[in-house]
Amino acid sequence: MGYTLLALLVGFIAGELLSRQSLMHGFFQPESNKISLLLDIIDNAYVDEVSIHDLTEQVMPKLMAELDPHSAYIPADEFAELKADMEGQFAGVGIEYCAIADTMVVLNIIKGGPAEQAGLMPGDRIITVNNLKFTGDNFSEEKIRNNLRGSEGITVQLQIQRRGENSLLNYSVVRRNIPLTTIKAYYKISDNIGLIKIYDSFSANTYNEFIKAMAHLLSQGCSKFIIDLRSNSGGVIDAAVNICNEFLSAGSPIVYAEGNAFPREEIQANGLGSLQENPLVILVDQFSASASEIVAGAIQDNDRGLIIGRRTFGKGLIQNQIELSDSSAVRLTIARYFTPSGRNIQRKYELGKAEEYNEEFLDRFSDGEEFHEDSVHQNEQQLFYTKKGRKVYGGGGVMPDIFVPLDTAEITSYYINLDRNNIFRQYSGEYSDANRVKLSEFKDHNSMLDYLKTQPILYDITHFAEKYGIKRRSNLINISSRSILRTTYAQILGNFFGEETFFVVAMEGDPIIGRAVEILNNNNGDIKSVLEGKTKGR
Repeated sequence: MGYTLLALLVGFIAGELLSRQSLMHGFFQPESNKISLLLDIIDNAYVDEVSIHDLTEQVMPKLMAELDPHSAYIPADEFAELKADMEGQFAGVGIEYCAIADTMVVLNIIKGGPAEQAGLMPGDRIITVNNLKFTGDNFSEEKIRNNLRGSEGITVQLQIQRRGENSLLNYSVVRRNIPLTTIKAYYKISDNIGLIKIYDSFSANTYNEFIKAMAHLLSQGCSKFIIDLRSNSGGVIDAAVNICNEFLSAGSPIVYAEGNAFPREEIQANGLGSLQENPLVILVDQFSASASEIVAGAIQDNDRGLIIGRRTFGKGLIQNQIELSDSSAVRLTIARYFTPSGRNIQRKYELGKAEEYNEEFLDRFSDGEEFHEDSVHQNEQQLFYTKKGRKVYGGGGVMPDIFVPLDTAEITSYYINLDRNNIFRQYSGEYSDANRVKLSEFKDHNSMLDYLKTQPILYDITHFAEKYGIKRRSNLINISSRSILRTTYAQILGNFFGEETFFVVAMEGDPIIGRAVEILNNNNGDIKSVLEGKTKGR
C-alpha cells in the first residue's frame, strides 16, 4: 500500500475522529478565512504547545510563493532595510565601516552627519555600542548595523579606540536621517558629454538627485547625456516617470498600467522637461529591471534616444508593498505595465514556479545571449512598433538598439573568487587603515591613484587572498591583473573620496560607455544614422 498512502489514510481517520469532538463544533467560516481559522484551531487544540508566530512566518512565504515570482512576504527584520532603500533614507549615525581583523573600523565619515558633528574620525575602531562589546568573535557587520541604525533622535553611546590615544574615547551620537543616494556618480566624461550612473535602484529621492546631477553637468558645458541603468533592479516608478518626462515632448506616452483590480492608468509627458532636445543614450544590461525598463522602453518607443548594452531582465509587473501590523510586509503584484508601443516586457512565468523562472534567467548565460546578439530569441508573436515604425518586441525585456556583448576577457575564475569572498573590500579596508597617514596626504583622487600605481598592490592582494584560502594562480592572475588592480584601486579611493570616485575609477575603460561616447561624438546619438550605419556594417 505504501507509506505515503498509509500516512494519508491515518490522517483521514484521525480527522474523522476529531470531527466528532464537541470542541470542533461551530468552526464554520468563509473560504477566505480558512488560514486564520486553521491557525486558531492549532493554537487552541494542538497536542503540543507551538509558536503560532513561528508557524505563520513559515507559512507566509510559502503562500506568496504560489503567486507570480515577484510577489513575496517580507519579514519585519528585512522590511525595515527595504523600506529605507525605497524612501531613500535611514536613521543612523553617519559612518561607513568595515570589519578588519577582529574589530569594526570606521572607513569614512558622512559629511554633515551626526558622527562628524560628534567628532568621530576615519580610522576609529568601534569597541562598544551602547555598552555592548563589538570586538573579537562578538560582532558581525549585520549586528553592528542593527545597533547603529534605529529610531531617529535616539542617542547611541560609542566607545572608540583611536590611534595615538592611550585610553578609549566615549562619544554620544544622536541618530539622524541619513540620505541613501541612488545616483552614485555624475561627471563630464568627454568634451560635452555627461554621464549619470543610477545604480542599484530608484528611490523616492532619485528624481531630485537627478535634477541636481543634471544641473551640475549643464554648468560644466555638457549637452549630450549618458544615463547608466546597468544593474539597476528598479524601485519607485514615479522617479523613473519623472526622469522620462525631462526628455520627452508634451503628450508623449511614458507608460500605462492595468490589472484585475487596477483600472487602466496612462502617464504622458507634460511638456515641461528641460532636456527635450539633448542627445541621449541609455545603458542597460541583463540586471536592469522594472523601473529601469520603464525608462528604457519609453525612450526607445518614442525614438527619443538610443539604448545600448544587453537585453534587460524582463520584469513588467508592478508591486505594492503592504505593511502589516507587526512591521512585516507583503509585496503583492497588482498590475502589469506597458511601454508606449503597447508591449509588456514581462518574461514568461507560471504561478508557483519561481525557481524555474530564475533558472530561465540564468540560462541566458549558458545559451550565449550575453555574448552574441544572434543568440537572443525575440517573441515574434509580440511584435510592436516604435513611434517611427521600428520593430520592437514584448515578452522578454527590452532589447537594446546597439548590442554590446559581455566582456569576460579579463574575468577569470580567480577574479570571481576574489569578488565572491569579499577580498577586494577586506583588503582595501585593511590597506586604507594601515596606510591612512600617508594616503590622507592626497587631496584629490588622481594624485592618490598615481601613487597607488607605484605600489605592489597586485602582489599584496593576491597574498592577502591566500590567508582566506584562495590559492594563487599565476596564469589567471596575469590575465585578470588589470581588472584586479582597477577594482582594488577603486575600493581604496572610495574609502577616502566616496562612492562617486569608486564608480569613476571602476568604470574606466568600460566598453559600453566607450561605445556610447563614440556614438554621441560621431552621430549626436541620432537613431536613424546610427542604425543605418549598423545595418551597413553587417
